[in-house]
Amino acid sequence: MLSVGCVDFARKTFCMCVMAGIALMLVAACAEIPREALEEIGRPLPKDFLLGPEDVVEVTVWRNQDLSRTVVVRPDGMISLPLIGDVQASGLTASGVSEKISKRLSEYKENPSVSVSVKEINSYSIFVVGEFVRPGKYSLKSYTTVLQAVSLAGGFNQYASKNRMAVMRSIRPGSADERQVRIPVRYDDLVMGKGEVGNFRLLSGDTIVVP
Repeated sequence: MLSVGCVDFARKTFCMCVMAGIALMLVAACAEIPREALEEIGRPLPKDFLLGPEDVVEVTVWRNQDLSRTVVVRPDGMISLPLIGDVQASGLTASGVSEKISKRLSEYKENPSVSVSVKEINSYSIFVVGEFVRPGKYSLKSYTTVLQAVSLAGGFNQYASKNRMAVMRSIRPGSADERQVRIPVRYDDLVMGKGEVGNFRLLSGDTIVVP
């Protein structure tokens, strides 16, 4: 027959095990990665550069110097040109913008020949927030992975909880159902090649947070 002390000890042990199990389930639930975020991570990057705000493009209309000019993509994603006014540029390739301009100019000119070239890339920016050596905004000229971004920010400071790192990303930006998702990224998993998401490439506007 068990003594009262043994029974109390068994009860306490059982309660501690139950609480530990609940805590693990909560952690797993918090770390669950939204399906849309996984789809975004697994989606191939576009072969051609997609324009964005602050990019500089040169529009050349053949045999028409008055309509040719160098313009900056505005924060609303538009560029302004003589005769045709505003044209959507953000989210399109240079050739895609060229087609849009040609279509608009065809209302005024027969078979217009338009070329668009990218002069400056300023729209690809990421942000690092929290316990980094050099947090802030980083404007880059090429796609960057999570580990590369950590390196750019000088790594973590002594207070960083690097295994609680997360990437905040906007899903369907600019649309009516735009929302932000949190993608948990454990640093130890990244350097060891483990984890569900891996060392994925960042999109413009992504924010890395380390508490």
